[in-house]
Formats: sequence, C-alpha cells, structure tokens
Amino acid sequence: MAAIPNFLGNEPPARALPADLVDDLQRVQKAAQTITSILELDPLIESVINEVIQSFGSVEASVYLHDEERNEMVLAGVRGCTLHRKGHRLKVGVEGMVGYVASTGQMRYAPDVRKDNYYISCENSTLSEVAIPLRVGEKLVGVFTASHPEVDGFPRQQLRILQALCDHVAIAVNNARRFQSEREKRTVLDRDAQEARAIQQALLPKSSPYVPGFVISGRSVPARAVGGDWYDFISFPDGRWGIVLADVSGKGTAAALLMSATRGVFRSLAEACCTPAEVLTRLNELLVNDFPAGKFVTMVYAVLDPATRTVVFANAGHLPPLYIDSEGEHYVETERGLPLGLSCSDYSETKITLSDGSRLIFYSDGITEAVNAQEEEFGLCRLAEHAVKPGASAVSIVDEVQKYANGSGVRDDASVVFVGVGH
Repeated sequence: MAAIPNFLGNEPPARALPADLVDDLQRVQKAAQTITSILELDPLIESVINEVIQSFGSVEASVYLHDEERNEMVLAGVRGCTLHRKGHRLKVGVEGMVGYVASTGQMRYAPDVRKDNYYISCENSTLSEVAIPLRVGEKLVGVFTASHPEVDGFPRQQLRILQALCDHVAIAVNNARRFQSEREKRTVLDRDAQEARAIQQALLPKSSPYVPGFVISGRSVPARAVGGDWYDFISFPDGRWGIVLADVSGKGTAAALLMSATRGVFRSLAEACCTPAEVLTRLNELLVNDFPAGKFVTMVYAVLDPATRTVVFANAGHLPPLYIDSEGEHYVETERGLPLGLSCSDYSETKITLSDGSRLIFYSDGITEAVNAQEEEFGLCRLAEHAVKPGASAVSIVDEVQKYANGSGVRDDASVVFVGVGH
C-alpha cells in the first residue's frame, strides 16, 4: 500500500510547512485510514469524493471505474456536477481528460481548463482540473478527478498529496469491487442452492404412509443445501408397501444429481412389482454403465406386507437395518450385495417377521457417524437407546442426532426410516 509523502518525518524540515498544508496532510492521512477500511463500493466512493471536496476546496470531484469488457470509463460517483450522472461513459483514449489518463496511466493537470484540449466542460465555475489514474500494479482500476474554481487551483504539493491518496483509493476500490463481485457470485450460488434444495425436498414423500397397526415415518436432513440421501415409500395395489433408503457417495450438488437420476430409474423398476433382489440387480446393471468412475450408491430396499407382518429386503452395501423386539437389538445382515454402480453383482434377500411392539429402523451413516464437540460418534448404541423410547420416530431420531452434534454440526447427510408395530 502506498504511503502518504512524509512531509512530517522525523528529520526537521529545512523550513516550517505552512499551517494549511499541515492541515491538509493530517486530513488526508485520516481519510486514507478511513478509505482502506470500507468494503462497500458506493459508500467508499462517496467518502473519497466528500473528503477531497472538503479538504481541497474543490467545486467538483468524481470517480470513474474501468469497464474492461467495453474499454470504457463509467462514472461511479460524482459531486458538484450538474451535467453528468452516475453511469455516464467515456471511451478510453478518446474522450476527455479521463479517457486520456486511462489510456496513458499518467496524471493530467489542467491549470486552466480553457486552454486544455482534452477537458470536457461541466460547470462554468471550473477553471482548473486534475485527473489521476487509479492503478493497482499494471491494472487500471479507474480515474479520479477534482476541479477547482481558481486558475491553477492545485499547488504542486497538493497534487503530490492527491496522487498519494489515490494510491490508497485504487487499492480500496479494487478490494471493494472484488468483494462485491464475490458477494454477487455467492448470492447466485446461494439462490441456486436453495432452488435445488426445494426441488430435492419435493422428491421426498409429502407424508408418511397410513398403515393400520403400524407407525411409519421418514426424515432426511442434508449436510449442505442439497445432499445424496433419499428415502421413499411406494404403495402397491395389493396393499404392500415398498420402503427404500439410499445414500450416494459424496455430498452436495454432485451427489444430489446422481441421487435424482437413481430415484427415477428405481421407481420405474419398483413399480413393476419385482422382488427387492430383482429390483436392485436390474438397477445395478443400469447404473454400472451410467455412473462416473468411483461413484456409487448404497441402498436398502424393503417390501412390507402388513397382512402377514413381514418385511423382505435386499441390501446394496448399505448399513444393516436395526430391528428391535422383545429379545433385544438385532442388526440384520444380508449375504450378498455390493453398492450400486461399481460392478456387476447379484443381491440376496432377508425376511423378518415383525412382532408386537417391534421396531425396524433404516438409517444412513450421517446418523451413526455424527460427532459431538469431543469428536465422539453418536454410534449404534445411542441409536438403539433412542429407538426403544416411547414415541420414537424418524423425526425424533434425527432431532436427537442434531442435538448431539450441536457445536460440531452434522457432517454428512442424515436420514432415517422408522417402522413401528402396534400391540
């Protein structure tokens, strides 16, 4: 960052500086400190203009910013000019002192504007004007101008002070423009993420199925705006219900895109009323050809028959379902089943006969691997302890996990499907 000329250095000057010059230096030094602390572009430019007008007796001051795409100078802030408004444009190298300075990178001072070929008249009271480039290294940021009501209204020492101040202004304006650009990009990304989240939430069930004698619920919370977890309930004409919970490798938008594609293919296969093993086998065949290398989906797909109180499920590399009955907790494994999308595989099925008061829980690793401030995982034991409580549900489990991870945050998508059997 450029420094204000050290007119007030430790070495005693050869002669005393005029009191008004000392005042100018002090005001400009204070202005430089203020300017470099402002990150909002419009307030920054307004502050620069006001400081110069108040400190140097100018009748007009302005800041033009460089539009690189059109190679033009755009008026970003002005005070004291009744002719030009914000947004006024000048062509670099063609129009006015501003265009000249922008093309040469050199200050231009017109002690008598009536004799300067580049000066574009604005106020009749203006008799002298200076235009100073705002540069950061080799990059043109803009041009600053100040006008005075007297001929040769800017003494040499004031011009040096203005040049030094403009070094600070250039850096501050460049930082403010970068800050504004990054904020605009974040706003667009946030808006896109929220729209994607709304779309993804719309793909989840609007409500839990009503099945007499059962209490069924589901809940999914992404670690980011969108995620790779998904669950669904599928009603079959014969009264059975398909229940699926899946987790795409990774997080965020990429995982959400793959999950959306998987969902569409899965539903078309499941609604053909094939068995869980047949659905996963066929789904895997399709995904192996479509998925990018290294990406995969873990999925557990179950079919609940309320009439017989049985659940038949197949598991594609997903965490084993938790079954709780009067005999305790059981994590139900299957014999075969690779994650979907990796390579050809077949899938075995497991059958569970549900008893009165029993509970069956499908969950993603965002549940068991959530950690607290001490980096302790929520784990299977805490999951089981909560699942046996009266009134437990998918919602209460996810809420308990989020409460446990408060301060650390849920680092992965967290999803649960809860099936409870009445007495």
